[in-house]
Amino acid sequence: MLLRSEMAQRKTRMHLQKISCSICLDLLKDPVTIPCGHSYCMNCIKEHWNGEDQRRIPSCPQCRKEFIPRPVLEKNIMLEELVEDLRKTELQPPPADHHYAGPEDVACDVCTGRKLKAAKSCLSCPASYCQNHLQPHYDVLGLKKHKLVEPSEKLQQDICYRHNKAIKVFCRTDQQCICYLCLMDEHKGHETVPLAAERAEKQKKLQVRRENIQQRIQDQEKDIELLQQEVEAINVSADKSAVYNENIFTKLIHLIQKRSSDVKQQIRSQQETEVSRVKELQEKLEQEITELKRKDAELKQLSDTEDHSQFLLNYPSLSALSESTHSSSINIRPLRYFEDVTAAVSELRDQLQDLLRETGTNISLAVTGVDVLLSEVEPKTRAGFLKYSREITLDPNTVNGYLLLSEGNRRITFMNQQQSYPDHPDRFTDWFQVLSRESLTGRCYWEVEWKGGGVYVAVSYKNIIRAGDSKRCLFGFNDKSWSLFCYRNSYTFCHNDIQTPVSGPVSSRVGVYLDHRAGILSFYSVSDTMTLLHRVQTMFTQPLYAGVWVHYVHVGSSGEFVKLK
Repeated sequence: MLLRSEMAQRKTRMHLQKISCSICLDLLKDPVTIPCGHSYCMNCIKEHWNGEDQRRIPSCPQCRKEFIPRPVLEKNIMLEELVEDLRKTELQPPPADHHYAGPEDVACDVCTGRKLKAAKSCLSCPASYCQNHLQPHYDVLGLKKHKLVEPSEKLQQDICYRHNKAIKVFCRTDQQCICYLCLMDEHKGHETVPLAAERAEKQKKLQVRRENIQQRIQDQEKDIELLQQEVEAINVSADKSAVYNENIFTKLIHLIQKRSSDVKQQIRSQQETEVSRVKELQEKLEQEITELKRKDAELKQLSDTEDHSQFLLNYPSLSALSESTHSSSINIRPLRYFEDVTAAVSELRDQLQDLLRETGTNISLAVTGVDVLLSEVEPKTRAGFLKYSREITLDPNTVNGYLLLSEGNRRITFMNQQQSYPDHPDRFTDWFQVLSRESLTGRCYWEVEWKGGGVYVAVSYKNIIRAGDSKRCLFGFNDKSWSLFCYRNSYTFCHNDIQTPVSGPVSSRVGVYLDHRAGILSFYSVSDTMTLLHRVQTMFTQPLYAGVWVHYVHVGSSGEFVKLK
């Protein structure tokens, strides 16, 4: 009898498994049969398809058969009646171990002893129920209207702690979730809406934010692709430049080595020629000495002869001397035979060192000037520019003798008498201009207040020529300086002896913005507003210095570097 009972229970379990949903593992609820023949709870298969990647084709969770288009789900009435009959017999599959609630699961609030996993949470009760204790919510008319959601441990957050009632209202005045009793109490007269209405409105805003975020993600992914391309371009360019650099310097080394070999060969050739010439002369001298010694011996023998007639007979032939083939004395120069060559090579070495030092600085600036990323956006307001303000003071060693320094070396004024400045190699001797003490790199901003006949507001490299009245010394008329001429009712930009008329409102104050690394130099007319007058985009190879050139037409014309706050 017991065996039959166990066999009946086992058979019942097999039947129950056949009419259970393979997604939720519970008895089918609102069963639907999809085209492949498998059956599921209507909500389970809907949520499964809705949860899939939208780009994928809907498929059966069991056999993976795909359906195009997505099937229209219709309730299987016969299967529903069969499931309903089984429910009425209260035959439920015995819970397996995986149906019991674990530490991370939401437990059924009704179960005693070892609690089962909650299948749903009810916002109306509020409580969480396992599949067994949830059944009344499907059978009892009053409970069918309750709001069932996925199991949640935060149901108490949906209960008003003051009135122990469900929170169903949102107070827009206080931005709080409240219950209906709160409406009659401290939130009376406030702007309130149902939670669902507020959720719907916030959901729209949330969707807009998500769209913005997704757009930003797409934009930044594109930027990443561009940056990756830039990395590859940098690597290719750097490798190419390194190889070219190595080839050039290798050729230079070979040229120097060849020149060294040529000079060495010239020295040895000249050494051989001069030594040969000296030895040839030396041999001739030695031959003459031998001949003179022989002649001297003959004369001595004649001198010792006692026979007077014999002496007088031989005297004419022995007394005659042949002319010497060389000068009576050799003038030896000081011992500096090849020292001039050494001096010439030393001079070449010094010139090469100077050239390498100068060009090496330019090359280093060119290397460090490589800037892949876009420079920061140029400020749009004066407040934005003031963040980069630099206090500029003028260098007394550069100021022209007819310019008076004042205001803590921030102002120059053109005078009709020469000032008593000491001589200095950095001083501008002829043009009425001056440079700043400070070198300018990075991002800088300063302003110049001008009065009188006009001024040139300028920047310049330090190595601009100072002595003389040529244009090589004048701000804006060479390749080492840039200037904006401010004159009464007009502006003119000058660089490398090219003058460009500039339009814009004339103001007694000019703002100068420099982004040295980005190669940007901008001039602004500053009044109640800032108006861009002229912008330069180039590559600066050296630090810059601020400068002012005062027009000489009017005595008293001045330019002052404003002390910005």
